[in-house]
Amino acid sequence: MLRPKAFSFLLHIAGWLLFLMLPLLFMESGQEGNWPGILYSLPFLRFCVCYISLFYINSYFLIPDYFIRKKYVTYFSCVILLFVGVFYLRPFDKLMNSRDHNFRRMEMRGMPYHGGPGEMPPPGRPDMDQRYGRPGQAFGPGTQMNGGPRRMARRIDINSLLIFVLVMAFGMAIRSVEQWQITEKRALLAEADKAIAELSFLKAQINPHFLYNTLNNIYTLSVIGSEKTSDSIMKLSNIMRYVTDEAEADFVPLSSELICIGNFIDLQKLRLGKMVTLEYTVEGDPAEYQICPLVLMTFIENVFKYGLSNHVPALIVIYIRMEKGNIFFHSQNTVFDHKKHPERSGIGIANTRKRLEHLYPNKYTLGIDQADQLFTVDLVLRS
Repeated sequence: MLRPKAFSFLLHIAGWLLFLMLPLLFMESGQEGNWPGILYSLPFLRFCVCYISLFYINSYFLIPDYFIRKKYVTYFSCVILLFVGVFYLRPFDKLMNSRDHNFRRMEMRGMPYHGGPGEMPPPGRPDMDQRYGRPGQAFGPGTQMNGGPRRMARRIDINSLLIFVLVMAFGMAIRSVEQWQITEKRALLAEADKAIAELSFLKAQINPHFLYNTLNNIYTLSVIGSEKTSDSIMKLSNIMRYVTDEAEADFVPLSSELICIGNFIDLQKLRLGKMVTLEYTVEGDPAEYQICPLVLMTFIENVFKYGLSNHVPALIVIYIRMEKGNIFFHSQNTVFDHKKHPERSGIGIANTRKRLEHLYPNKYTLGIDQADQLFTVDLVLRS
């Protein structure tokens, strides 16, 4: 079975072979026997190079760099320039006239025409008759019957322009299908990775150990009659509802993600000792922003999983900012030698990287660094 790249290559070759046979369909009666001479001629080479170059320039440069990125003015400006170039080059018309030019030159030099057996000389063309003159005419190129100068009118090569439109449209159709396939593939992969990420988060955080610690803290609050008891139960319920229900979509309002993060941090505070310093800051209005669910939660979960200690001072910094359509996330926590490196041990970050690749292609920047006993994550999501 052929690989996709090999199949695509063979498909391109077959398509161009069929396309390059097109000029033979326009050969005039009496010229069929001279088709090898046309195929090996310089005008035919120019014809091939012209349209093959146009196809690949449009398909692999103009469409990906300008049209897909919605730079429509630049794209159509380039197309118009190429259109004007084809208008002046007239590759198809020159190809069809090449054999007539050769015949006229031989005729003017008095050389006999050598065609195939039973082949008649190519019929005259009006534009060629005007340029070179028919035998026996009293006027030549650049003159009229009255001997005055004659201005040559540019002949519009409709066939070249029509082929240009077809080549550009065909390239656009192929790239559109490929882009649709890529988008569908990304959507399927994103759906699978999202399910894995949700399961990973549930296993890593909403697990019996987490529930035990949280419920134990809530029980302690209830024993002492704290007013935080009911509020803590509600926050835990909201987290589980968000993870199981709202996080099913590819994108959710950033405000919903921030509420879940806030509830999660509030529950974590119930077990923080005096040795831990927590700084959590949110800047900007999240009302107009969307985000892939549980992306930020993965990094925040790692902060509390690997950055806490009951014996050594620990620092946890979580900073989220919205500005000019971009979402900035920064987290930093103290690294302890007795705990595993979060990037190596947690599969949550690996899953998050995959989801970012599928849902934010070329629209995100993720930096993870460890230095001076501090583990730092910087994430930028661009709209």
